[in-house]
Amino acid sequence: QSSPSPDDKYPENPKKQENGPARSAGLGRRPIEWIIGPYIPVQERLQPLSNKQRGEIYMRQTFLTAGSYVARAFSAGIDQAGGEPRDWGGGVAGYGRRYAARYGEFVVQNSLLSGGNALLGYEPRYDLCRCDGFWPRTLHAISRNFVAYNRSERELRPQVPMYVGAFAAGLLYDTWLPGQHNIWRGGAYNMLSQAGIGSGYNFVSEFALDILHAFGLKKNVRRAP
Repeated sequence: QSSPSPDDKYPENPKKQENGPARSAGLGRRPIEWIIGPYIPVQERLQPLSNKQRGEIYMRQTFLTAGSYVARAFSAGIDQAGGEPRDWGGGVAGYGRRYAARYGEFVVQNSLLSGGNALLGYEPRYDLCRCDGFWPRTLHAISRNFVAYNRSERELRPQVPMYVGAFAAGLLYDTWLPGQHNIWRGGAYNMLSQAGIGSGYNFVSEFALDILHAFGLKKNVRRAP
């Protein structure tokens, strides 16, 4: 019996998946998905996703992941500190309005992103780096904010749906706000926010398991066996 090739172990070189069905109808809930959202572990081969699975991932990323709420809280805090929009005032009430607006913007953005990924066959989940070392993993995390696997699950393509969704959501966000606003500027600002906050989110996702293990919160959980 021949020994398994590296392609059988590492998902960088999986079999092509253009026409293959998904192996299971559902997706298992993995450790810390409640914090960072659906992800692909180091040891797991990339598999094609059915429309049902894509819908499940969308719901988890949008409504059932703590990180999505924390990120919007951060954005609303920046708005609160800058007093924008001024008509909403300050205090808890003002922050609540800003938070709701930012979360609504995120729902629109992630809806457009998920639809675009499904249309183009892009992988919507974050794949943990099959590499070692702080800087290689950091570069991997940042890069995944700009590229994604296509249907082949071998080739990386520019993450166009992510930034189209960010721009469109930014336009709508500034349209909702009271007073006069430059909506085009709002779209551009949201794209820049996606580049920065998205990269930071991926960084946390990449090192989350290591951090939890280091603090003894997930003693039996590691990136790879």
